[in-house]
Amino acid sequence: MRAGGAGVAAFYTPTGAGTVIEQGGFPIKLSEDGKSTVIPAPGREHKIFNGRRYIMEEAITGDFSIVKGWKADTQGNVVFRKTARNFNPNVATAGKLCIVEVEEIVPAGSIDPDHVHLPSCYVDRIVRGEKYVKQIEFRTITTDNGSG
Repeated sequence: MRAGGAGVAAFYTPTGAGTVIEQGGFPIKLSEDGKSTVIPAPGREHKIFNGRRYIMEEAITGDFSIVKGWKADTQGNVVFRKTARNFNPNVATAGKLCIVEVEEIVPAGSIDPDHVHLPSCYVDRIVRGEKYVKQIEFRTITTDNGSG
């Protein structure tokens, strides 16, 4: 997704070189019995760079990216919180149309540019969500009455 979001169509990686991924035949779809392959994956092109074998992987892109942010300004600059920052920026950039749901929308210029995790050039729509169920974030329970 990172490559797709950057406009890179494919890249070479040593991951999977010399395996069934390179050779082809890895099951994309199994039969109903769960044992035989109905649709096998094609083999990957390979090249040698500096004496090491690499296979070519195509970048992942999509028609839509739907991600959850914490805060956005009215121009579409987005801030993520905690683990939402791990993959959401890459997912957002890999889609042809990006929709971001946020908890808060603030006026343009309210977010410090150094704190923007996803620039507005990647965002097509902003939606303010309303009913969030917050999972336990910082709750700590002790059963030993603090004695140790």
